[in-house]
Amino acid sequence: MVMRMLAAGGLETVSDGVRRSDGDNPHGYFEHERVKNLAGGKEKRWLGSCRGRALKVVSPLLRYLPRGQNYQVIFMERDLEEVLASQERMLRNRGVAEEQGGRDALRDAFAQDLQAARLFLACAPNFRTLFLSYPEVHEMPAVAAGKINAFLGGRLDEAAMAAGVDRSLRSNLRRR
Repeated sequence: MVMRMLAAGGLETVSDGVRRSDGDNPHGYFEHERVKNLAGGKEKRWLGSCRGRALKVVSPLLRYLPRGQNYQVIFMERDLEEVLASQERMLRNRGVAEEQGGRDALRDAFAQDLQAARLFLACAPNFRTLFLSYPEVHEMPAVAAGKINAFLGGRLDEAAMAAGVDRSLRSNLRRR
């Protein structure tokens, strides 16, 4: 959602298009497959081409970004039960059976990852972070667009960013 807002506001996003839009995410994923390899210590020089652009990095991988660079992180905070429900629905839609009892373990793992990411961001001097509440972005997209724009230097089109939030997706999530 935030990547879509950023693109609508005029910030170039980094995406390889490998993961296409689908019924679970009709506006696309805005992901780059190479991000998944950050933890593996593989070659990371490609990240230099992302300077000044938006790149989606999931919270457990933030600590693997190269040192010596400055980062601005927009951290979406979302209720873990909602995240788990979304993950379960995506797996069901793909025909993947979920493991019994796996939800509690997954919730615990997600909670630990989030705690570690927050601690990392609080201690890393080269990371500036804007924390946003997922429900608040849906409920007040213009306010969120203003916060994001101010955080990133004030050069984005806030009206276009706010219009990039598809408020129906959150209500669909609640109904499922």
